[in-house]
Amino acid sequence: MASSIRVKGLAFAGLTDSGKWVTMDTSEQVGGITGGPAPMEMVLQALMGCTGMDVVSILEKMKVTFTSFEVREEHERSLEHPKVYTSIHLVYAIEGEEVDPEKVKKAVSLSMDRYCAVSAMLRSSVRIHHDIEINGKSIE
Repeated sequence: MASSIRVKGLAFAGLTDSGKWVTMDTSEQVGGITGGPAPMEMVLQALMGCTGMDVVSILEKMKVTFTSFEVREEHERSLEHPKVYTSIHLVYAIEGEEVDPEKVKKAVSLSMDRYCAVSAMLRSSVRIHHDIEINGKSIE
């Protein structure tokens, strides 16, 4: 069973089902101690981590060799509470000498449409779109 324990102010230490600790907090202006990311930041990290792990795993199975991989995001949130995400834009950036754009597109598509549980959960309430960059250049 997972739990989240108040540490101080609005700072919490969460214990996951798998026994890993995470911290969550907010800014001092609203009662936090700035001891960790805010819960909504964790949502974005969960999305990027989930889809990133999928894409890397798929590319490795496709025998695609690359030197670096990064998922970046930009988002918009509603101005009214509960200030949910209204749009999330992901950028998959991959570097390597002979990276096949079609294989990268397929890996990203498989992650976003089939494998990433975080994406599947979020896309019912937020628009998620993405771009792919290979060696610093956007691909179509």
